[in-house]
Amino acid sequence: MPKPLALSILDLAPIAEGTSTPDALAETIKLAQLGDALGYTRLWYAEHHGMASIASSSPEILISSAAAHTKNIRVGSGGVMLLNHAPLRIAEAFRTLEALHPGRVDLGLGRAPGGDGYAMRALRSGGGEEFSAYLAEMMAFDEDNFPSDHPFSRVPVAPGGIRLPPLWLLGSSGASAQAAGQLGMGYAFAAHFSHTPAAPAFEAYRYGFKPSEAMPEPRTILGVSVVCAPTDEEAQYLSYSQAVQWALFTTGEQRRLMSPEDAHARVLTSQQQSVIDHQSTLWIVGSPETVRDTIAEKAESSGADEVIITTTVHSYELRRRSYKLIAEAFGLVPR
Repeated sequence: MPKPLALSILDLAPIAEGTSTPDALAETIKLAQLGDALGYTRLWYAEHHGMASIASSSPEILISSAAAHTKNIRVGSGGVMLLNHAPLRIAEAFRTLEALHPGRVDLGLGRAPGGDGYAMRALRSGGGEEFSAYLAEMMAFDEDNFPSDHPFSRVPVAPGGIRLPPLWLLGSSGASAQAAGQLGMGYAFAAHFSHTPAAPAFEAYRYGFKPSEAMPEPRTILGVSVVCAPTDEEAQYLSYSQAVQWALFTTGEQRRLMSPEDAHARVLTSQQQSVIDHQSTLWIVGSPETVRDTIAEKAESSGADEVIITTTVHSYELRRRSYKLIAEAFGLVPR
């Protein structure tokens, strides 16, 4: 009998129209506590910059907050955009988190800047081709294995006596898959926004996997976007907030997440409608039964060990309801 599918949560801390940023951040705690109680495996926070509809710009702060308000669920980054940060800074931040919450923290790392070109300039973000160097530097700090003549060999990482939590590489095209395997890390694929199939990336990852102390066996996570409601019709109605948000963002309009009523009343350009037509094929929208069957099929066809779910609807209460319905549909064991 196959083992039950592990389910996790990816929280972008969406900011809905009619609410404030403090409201959105307070909601991260409510969702963390709900996910913990429902039996979700882990809760990750994304890093996005310069987006009016997203409050998740500092994953390490949200991780610390969520861990302090929960007991069992793993908390981590999905992910830290490493090119925006000095590798020593990330090594120190996540060693600190691991020391505060031993055995409950994940460090997921992404190549993307998490924002547009203006945000990259403001962050002094490195170029994509530098990611491997940033990653090697962060790991050298953690493992204390710089060559003796390297200037950084004289820099002790604080806090000492602690190692980084388990590392995960995030990908949306398969480019990071082989590297994740060779470095003995976990691998998470962003199928919630990428049209590239995940199965070949997971296969390449497993083929090249070399066990590490933190990751003795290969581990794969499939990211999916889900809106669940009691009926297919209600879920489709609620999901239009996300659909219009994607269309507006892609065509350069920044605003907070609008209500489904306002979204349905919005007159879209042909370009915006084509964005929705293209992107919505990736989203899983429907009743608990519809969502359960679709998630299970995607996990099986891709070879994922775990599925991490991001949900974007205008109502925070209905967002929490969506995660609750999914947990019940899969028979997660409440804690």
